[in-house]
Amino acid sequence: MSAADAIEWLVGMQAQIPADPYVALWSRLEGFRTGDLAKLITDRKAVRMGLMRATIHLVTSRDGLALRPVIQPALERAFQTGSPFGRKLVGVDIRRLLGIGRALVDERPRTSAELRPILQKRWPKRDQDSLVMATSYLLPLVQVPPRGVWGASAQPRRTTLEAWLGRPLGKNRSPDALILRYLAAFGPATIGDARTWSGLSGLAEVFERLGPRLRTFRDERGRDLFDVPDGPLPDGETPAPPRFLPVYDNIVLSHDDRARIVRPSDPKRLGYMAGVNFGSVLIDGFVGATWTVTRGPKTATLRIALLERLAKRERVAVEDEGARLLGFIRGDAPSRDVMVVAPRR
Repeated sequence: MSAADAIEWLVGMQAQIPADPYVALWSRLEGFRTGDLAKLITDRKAVRMGLMRATIHLVTSRDGLALRPVIQPALERAFQTGSPFGRKLVGVDIRRLLGIGRALVDERPRTSAELRPILQKRWPKRDQDSLVMATSYLLPLVQVPPRGVWGASAQPRRTTLEAWLGRPLGKNRSPDALILRYLAAFGPATIGDARTWSGLSGLAEVFERLGPRLRTFRDERGRDLFDVPDGPLPDGETPAPPRFLPVYDNIVLSHDDRARIVRPSDPKRLGYMAGVNFGSVLIDGFVGATWTVTRGPKTATLRIALLERLAKRERVAVEDEGARLLGFIRGDAPSRDVMVVAPRR
């Protein structure tokens, strides 16, 4: 599967940290190279923009145009009630604010720092961060390269998706196709899972409407799980090799009940993503370790912190996959080392 096909299959990839999608694709695809994704971004075939859960996602350009109108209600709700910014702009003509903001970023891609003084000059008594965040939430802004390009470093400069691609947004705001694609990638899933993944409300009605096109399971707690009819359902004993995930990855974030992917032996572990600055390691399909990389002028060390003790064969498999990951991330380092840390008890 190509990088573009994988991004579309996953209905976008979490991308607040620019390097995250590269690691996520490396873990999923055979022969993936950083240039495969970097070229998509520089050629405007993939974009980084606010979408599901009002967070930055990497999507193909055609998905950006199609998905943004579907997610827009969730972004508007997140701005008005899920953040402090909307409350600080009560009484402001939001339509006028967005019109001015759009004209500014369509003129040329701008940073938030560049927008703040211009917008505050128009609304001097209003919180300048809230004025900028209104454009961030409510306009379909994309972060333009070199932001998001492997090895490059740049402040986020944004323009509208339509200006960047020279094409209009789609007109279909129905979430039905989005939910079917979500289930194909992540099902079986509960309605709560879909809500957590997308940020959309009112999904019970969507699932009821889609019911004839879905198959249904029931989990150990009696909850309904939905899936597309041809979704794969491997036997529970099927071995799952170790996989290294980036700091943010939808396969971990998008569960209403994280016990479905994080073993619940330690109740504190279920909230372990809060304030996270490490990646996750899937061991037999569940989060069994975390990882970080320490860089030096000529060295690179991958530190794997186990959450529970492993049999020697499993530990070797994790170390081997970790060595491959380190070669991908820091193949230029003359000295590379993988360090496995036993769980604290």
